[in-house]
Amino acid sequence: MTQKTIEDLLQGHPFMTRLTPDQVAFVAGCGKNVRYPAGTFLAREGSPADEFFVIRQGRVAVSATAPGRGDIVLETLREGDVAGWSWIMPPYLWTFNIQALEPVLAIALDGKCLRQKCETDTHLGFVIMRALAEIMTVRLRATRLQLIDMYRAPTS
Repeated sequence: MTQKTIEDLLQGHPFMTRLTPDQVAFVAGCGKNVRYPAGTFLAREGSPADEFFVIRQGRVAVSATAPGRGDIVLETLREGDVAGWSWIMPPYLWTFNIQALEPVLAIALDGKCLRQKCETDTHLGFVIMRALAEIMTVRLRATRLQLIDMYRAPTS
């Protein structure tokens, strides 16, 4: 059985379909294969955001800490999703918690490495930023709907 490279693993991921094979190969140089047991935090709100996660298997909860209420799960991500965009904009600190709900296999892309590659290849940078903007828009809409539902006045 041939062991797959980071490039092989990224080629099949939905997020990477926006990139050419050469761009995926270029990005793969920033990646490492990671495993997280259930309950492990991939990211903690306020800590340095130095990675971007391409989820291959498993589920993670994205949560925010609310004063007096603890962590509130905003979304559950799974295979085919990506987690974390705080690496792309200063001050490069996580704005959410990301916790494995079950064992997770992912590719962790080094944020600094990826930023440098996006600056070197501005077309790659545009494609990645556009893909992240699309994901952020979808997730922001979903969060908005959750908030509307949560604060909707009860009907009598």
